[in-house]
Amino acid sequence: MIELITKKSASLKDDILSGLTVALALVPEAVAFAFVAGVEPLVGLYAAFMVGLITSVFGGRPGMISGATGALAVVMVALVADHGVEYLFATVVLMGIIQMLAGWLGLGKFIRMVPHPVMLGFVNGLAIVIFLAQLSQFGDANTEGWLAGTSLQGSVIDVGWMQGQSLYMMLGLVFLTMLIIHFLPKLTKAVPSSLAAIIIVSVLVIGLDLPTKVVGDVASIGGGFPQFHIPRVPFTWETLWIILPYSLILAAIGLIESLLTLRLIDEITETRGRGNKECFAQGLANTTTGFFGGMGGCAMIGQSMINVNSGGRGRLSGITAALALLAFILFASSLIEKIPLAALVGVMFIVVIGTFEWSSFRIMRKIPRTDAFVLVTVSIVTVLTDLAIAVFVGVILSALVFAWESAKRVRVRRSEKDGMAFYTVSGPLFFGSTTHFAEKFSARDDLDEVYIDFADSRVWDHSGIEVIDALAERYQKAGKKLHLLHLSPECKALMKKAGDLVEQNAVEDPRYYVADDELG
Repeated sequence: MIELITKKSASLKDDILSGLTVALALVPEAVAFAFVAGVEPLVGLYAAFMVGLITSVFGGRPGMISGATGALAVVMVALVADHGVEYLFATVVLMGIIQMLAGWLGLGKFIRMVPHPVMLGFVNGLAIVIFLAQLSQFGDANTEGWLAGTSLQGSVIDVGWMQGQSLYMMLGLVFLTMLIIHFLPKLTKAVPSSLAAIIIVSVLVIGLDLPTKVVGDVASIGGGFPQFHIPRVPFTWETLWIILPYSLILAAIGLIESLLTLRLIDEITETRGRGNKECFAQGLANTTTGFFGGMGGCAMIGQSMINVNSGGRGRLSGITAALALLAFILFASSLIEKIPLAALVGVMFIVVIGTFEWSSFRIMRKIPRTDAFVLVTVSIVTVLTDLAIAVFVGVILSALVFAWESAKRVRVRRSEKDGMAFYTVSGPLFFGSTTHFAEKFSARDDLDEVYIDFADSRVWDHSGIEVIDALAERYQKAGKKLHLLHLSPECKALMKKAGDLVEQNAVEDPRYYVADDELG
């Protein structure tokens, strides 16, 4: 049975009101991302409705909002430009199938491999991306961007800024929205402050007939119910090879963004979502969306933060947001188009302030320099490229740092007794520590009989096996007798030169497996 409320502090009222707030914020975002992808606004709105509804019902993280996102839109634009929107729908269907397969295979657990500095970098980078995405609302469509003629022409910050009264009006309304959101909870929490701010600013603009941009200036959102249709593309191998690379990239980006957002909301709500279930739900949502003319989507950190901060904790909040968005499209488009963009920008600026981990600046000098470097790098790469690349870069950097630090932990202590040399090895023996390990031995200058004890060490990979083999070969060529103690049976099985030198002790010898293809 589907659980509508996940915490006792949540309520039906909180979920419904926060869902309405999210629905209002979804409109300009979905339209903007549709433009980024090069498709009609309704393609983005349909995606926001269907992906949001299906993931709210079947997903693994109640309270998380999904829909059309910029991270996916920037990948889609090349496909749409080269092959058309029908190929996009086919790509989204295949993307969903890949994501469902990932959920079925239990790949969601690998999000645990993302270190905390990468998580902080992801949050900070996305906060900056959300902020930069709002700058276009301060632009004049008839004015050339201020970066025209430079390498940044056409970028998200290349805005033809408003001038005079239009700019001051926009800034004033944004500031008023932010003030209402900040101070209203001190007076009452009966209504989500974001929803109240949107309503108050909208009434003020409409009642006083203030000259400012509204949602209707961006695009018309009116339309009918999404219609089922099979993507009109040739069902050939050629089509598959066109859409497959895009599908894999989109599936990876969607899952990474969704699972990281899931982790963030887990921390905020002090509950735990189910990653694999969310992977499957995201896939089901995207496959369905592709058959109903939507551009696909994934978790939206901005809208998820609005929902959680407005009191939305249960599945009903996401369901309400999706159904309210559909109602806007079908019945209330004329009213929604009158909402001032300044109100929605103000809401998103509050999200940016709440999302950015300001504590990052405070802890920079308290955490290891390598962690600080990873945090900053992931933030920058998220802004300059996309989330998937940023997370991959962060994980790889963190893994290399871990390998480097672990390589320093191998220790070799030497002692002599009765004309024999005894070496005691401690620490992990793997590709990063083999050089340091080998430097501790000199077969030519050593005693005639040598014992190497691995009781306090562990051989992790084939590089560790190879360095032991090479060491044995050096001692054999020098005419020295070598004894290898306390190696696992798997180590001996993989050794080609030193296998006969391992002394067996069924009681004391450790049992572990070495990461090597030969054992597979």
